[in-house]
Amino acid sequence: MNVVHATQLENGDVAGVNFTAWSKLTSVTSTRPFMPSIANVLKAEISRIARKEARAENHATRKASAQHRRSIAELRRQVASLRHDLAAALRKKSAPSRKPSRFTAKGLISHRARLGLSAGDYGRLVGVSAQSIYNWERESATPRDAQKAKLLTLRTLGAREARRQLDAMR
Repeated sequence: MNVVHATQLENGDVAGVNFTAWSKLTSVTSTRPFMPSIANVLKAEISRIARKEARAENHATRKASAQHRRSIAELRRQVASLRHDLAAALRKKSAPSRKPSRFTAKGLISHRARLGLSAGDYGRLVGVSAQSIYNWERESATPRDAQKAKLLTLRTLGAREARRQLDAMR
């Protein structure tokens, strides 16, 4: 091994050795290469092994955490779906069944005449005033959906059944 002195270091490379990297390992005034202490070697090895073990432990924890996040996301999707289904069921239950009905003033006039009822009596069966019946017949107003549903049920009645219902109301 060649011994390098400080004067040779000022001149640059000696025998092809790069002294900028080598000088970090050796002391300039020292005649032997730098030897790391056993404590530093042990400390570095312990740190490396600790990082490796921590990484292995973290891997299992990260994997479990990712699985939990996926299951939580799935549960949230299920809850949202159930809420949507519940809201649809409640709307369907609370909303009256809507059969496609067409209201015409001409049909109301002919049905009232077929039953032989006055506007006041027909209005009592529907649950509205006589003036509403006149307005519907003149097409100056139209019945609401709930009133249309009552008109649909009245269309199935005959004259005798309509009279019985009116007598029961009085």
